[in-house]
Amino acid sequence: MDIIALLIILAVLQFMAFSFLVGPARVKYEVKAPATTGNEDWQRRFRVHQNTMEQLVAFVPAIYLCAVYANQTVAIVCGVIYLIGRCIYAYTYIKDPKTRALGMILSFFPTLAMVLAALGGVLMNVVG
Repeated sequence: MDIIALLIILAVLQFMAFSFLVGPARVKYEVKAPATTGNEDWQRRFRVHQNTMEQLVAFVPAIYLCAVYANQTVAIVCGVIYLIGRCIYAYTYIKDPKTRALGMILSFFPTLAMVLAALGGVLMNVVG
């Protein structure tokens, strides 16, 4: 479970790092708080941060439950893919939002796989 904990910590640190894309850009592009719209370059950074938070809410319980109720190796592989996917998502979304699909796929589907694996494991425990 140490590797699972490490992947969760890395995902949280990644989310926090993405916040550093937002603050300086808010100043650079003069987007005054509490505004959440403004310069398109700022909005891209803001959306990367917000979307990562939205994904993180599902990722954290998914990786933990998958490791506990299904398979720790599957959780580790999916966790690594998720982290890589988030980096790809951030880079491509900031560059051109139309190119974000690969990063989104590499973030969403590993999380979905972990949720389904955990669900299967839990059901096996309930039924069996």
